[in-house]
Amino acid sequence: MSDDLFTPLTLRGTEIPNRVTVSPMCQYSCEAGDGLATEWHRVHLGSRAVGGAGLVLTEATAVEPRGRISPQDLGIWSDDHADALAPITEFIRDQGRVPGIQLAHAGRKGSKTRPADGSVPLQPDEGGWETLAPSDHYPYGGDEPPATRRMDSDDISDVVTAFELSAERALDAGFEVAEVHAAHGYLLHEFLSPVANDRDDEYGGSFENRTRLVREVTAAVRDVWPDDKPVFVRVSATDWLPDRDSWTVEDTVRLSGRLADAGADLIDVSAGGLHPDQQVPDGGPNYQVPYAERVRKATDAAVGAVGGITTGQQADALIRNDRADLAIVGREHLRDPYFALNAARELGMSDRIDPPVQYQRVF
Repeated sequence: MSDDLFTPLTLRGTEIPNRVTVSPMCQYSCEAGDGLATEWHRVHLGSRAVGGAGLVLTEATAVEPRGRISPQDLGIWSDDHADALAPITEFIRDQGRVPGIQLAHAGRKGSKTRPADGSVPLQPDEGGWETLAPSDHYPYGGDEPPATRRMDSDDISDVVTAFELSAERALDAGFEVAEVHAAHGYLLHEFLSPVANDRDDEYGGSFENRTRLVREVTAAVRDVWPDDKPVFVRVSATDWLPDRDSWTVEDTVRLSGRLADAGADLIDVSAGGLHPDQQVPDGGPNYQVPYAERVRKATDAAVGAVGGITTGQQADALIRNDRADLAIVGREHLRDPYFALNAARELGMSDRIDPPVQYQRVF
């Protein structure tokens, strides 16, 4: 009998009770500059756990202050950040769900106002900061981007260490899954793509060199993450820049095996985000799932699929048809915090998921 949406998934020694995952989605809801989780984060993430999702991932959580997208981004660069996140992970676990954190560095796409304020580049005297990138020629929109430094070897070493230390803090905070964010045009993706990386050292040029940093970061996180808990890596399968020498699905398939060798247990397959000229396909149902399917066929690691997943029947079919191991649901979870509970009812599987005792009379 094939797996379905409500079959548990065990990765290493961690059991995810069902295949519904809350995708990382930035909330831009910290007090400006401090990166500390707030009541908004507790209610936002906690309500999705109440809603039945087997795995609840935080938004992109910056491993250092320069790794934020906006001053209101969530962070994990100090023990205070771990302390602020600990009550959230405790609540998620109390619901029988698994808390996960996405560790991130925005790189060249940082130092912006939040989207509600226009995503306008911020200069240092406006609360912004100098951003980091593999190369100094690469803008990402805005009339006057903040100053960017081409990273030297010390910067690269510091970033690897920042991911490692942040993983240790995340573990102290009670997270059970650590995801490395290497997608959507942020720092690690910038190193991967020849569109953003014109280096001629050991971190640029060849496929081996351009993938070196994400492999080092994945290995560093794996080194400090317990053997019985999984590490994920989110990748952009393609830059959606067909007319340029860019990152492609074939590159992603090739990288996925190397990431598995570095300690990744699941590849979270998204796409795009690197350059404003990207040609995004019409976002119909499952529009990014074929990328995940390609990766799944080529690697021993588990795979998560994203993109236009809006119904329980659709998510269930992804698992039943062996297209992915997790259905990673973003925007639909903003519309419906109880997506998993409602999917179980829609599919006639309410006996396969445990709603909170307070809600049992309706589910």
